[in-house]
Amino acid sequence: MKRLTATLALLGATALGVLALPALAQDAAAPIVEAASSVAAAGAAVPVPNKGDTSWMIVATLLVIMMAVPGLPLFYGGMVRTKNMLSVMMQVMVTFCLLGMLWCIYGYSLAFTEGNAFIGGLDKLFLKGVTVDSVAATFSKGVVVPEFMYIAFQMTFAAITPTLIIGSLAERVKFSAVLAFMVLWFTFSYLPMAHMVWYWTGPDAYTDADAAAKATATAGFLFQKGALDFAGGTVVHINAAMAGLVGAFMIGKRTGYGKELMAPHSLTMTMIGASLLWVGWFGFNVGSNLEATGTASLAFLNTFLATCAATVSWTLVEAIFKGKPSMLGAASGAIAGLVAITPACGFVGVMGSMVIGLLAGVACYWGVNGLKRLLGMDDSLDVFGVHGVGGILGAILTGVFVSPSLGGPGVYDYVANKVGDFDMHAQLLSQLWGVGVAVVWSGVVSVIAFKLVDVTIGLRVSVEDERTGLDLTAHGESAYHA
Repeated sequence: MKRLTATLALLGATALGVLALPALAQDAAAPIVEAASSVAAAGAAVPVPNKGDTSWMIVATLLVIMMAVPGLPLFYGGMVRTKNMLSVMMQVMVTFCLLGMLWCIYGYSLAFTEGNAFIGGLDKLFLKGVTVDSVAATFSKGVVVPEFMYIAFQMTFAAITPTLIIGSLAERVKFSAVLAFMVLWFTFSYLPMAHMVWYWTGPDAYTDADAAAKATATAGFLFQKGALDFAGGTVVHINAAMAGLVGAFMIGKRTGYGKELMAPHSLTMTMIGASLLWVGWFGFNVGSNLEATGTASLAFLNTFLATCAATVSWTLVEAIFKGKPSMLGAASGAIAGLVAITPACGFVGVMGSMVIGLLAGVACYWGVNGLKRLLGMDDSLDVFGVHGVGGILGAILTGVFVSPSLGGPGVYDYVANKVGDFDMHAQLLSQLWGVGVAVVWSGVVSVIAFKLVDVTIGLRVSVEDERTGLDLTAHGESAYHA
């Protein structure tokens, strides 16, 4: 616990230094694609969803569901010991389903309706008022998608993000504790972060400077700061990774950790899971554009290339330092590239994405091997080393490679209806705001949520149950039979 306190203090001090930075003056809203409503220009015809955009969003949503079931359970399940495979798969699947329900009950309303800078309101509790004719704004003025489709797409993000945390707690956490913690963390960490980063009124409100100022004033806190996050570097990866880091400290190390062999029981399944995650990630990243446009094509290519680059760089670094490249390393490198390019995929040029991928493979290799040893915690499946380190790297480098001088598309000015003048220093400050808030917010919420669960129902299974395996003791079944 002392080590956890010291680590959080270090992270908090760093983040508080970030939060002390001066506010970035915005000429126009940053081009975040996520939005909860459409504001039609005065006198203009009411926009109607395009069938092509809607069809693409249906496909993208299905791809993200594939990431959650079966992609992530196979990826995680293959890395644990045989006796715990089903427990991990069960935790992921049930968490995904439970939070999908909560998203439609109150999550969507709190994340994507107007409230204050940190959380939305309850206007759409139980999806009140949403009909088949309701629409949600996109990246472009006068372009909308069905709100039901937008709700479903964002539902996959809200439900899969908390499941990433499970990798840090694997093989010793109670099933009931997982579910209780997820409800708390989803409510008090995921929803506020999604609102802070992604909520705005939509581009149609930006008709002139005064209108833009009024519209931006109703947006989320980090949106107002100009933080760019195309598909979830802060909202998804840093957010979940901090919870995993806190959980790994608070729940303690696995029995026998560092003394007994805890090798992955099926790297074949891990490879299959990683491959499904890679394919599904195109829905995650490219779908975040909400339209089938040139920017979607850019996000697609960047997601593809950065993943290739990170896989290669991790493999090379591992071969140099360990003497042999591993399948687990290659799969981890692929995930590292996907994580790092997530916030940047629609905001950087193609060569920028390759640089991000190459750096992610090296940085996340260090996160899994060097940082983990330095912190001295048992992050079972290296959630922080990959999602935390990769998410922070990608979020910061988005502020570099969005620059038009480095091949990026720049930051769009919705008042002038063109790409605005770019200030890299100012954009980097905005990115650091996003990183700092994600680290502190999720860290604090996670400490409180884990403590509440621990004092009520307990976090850990007994040593006897842990040694027997959670498949049998928690669920009464085995993944394999002789």
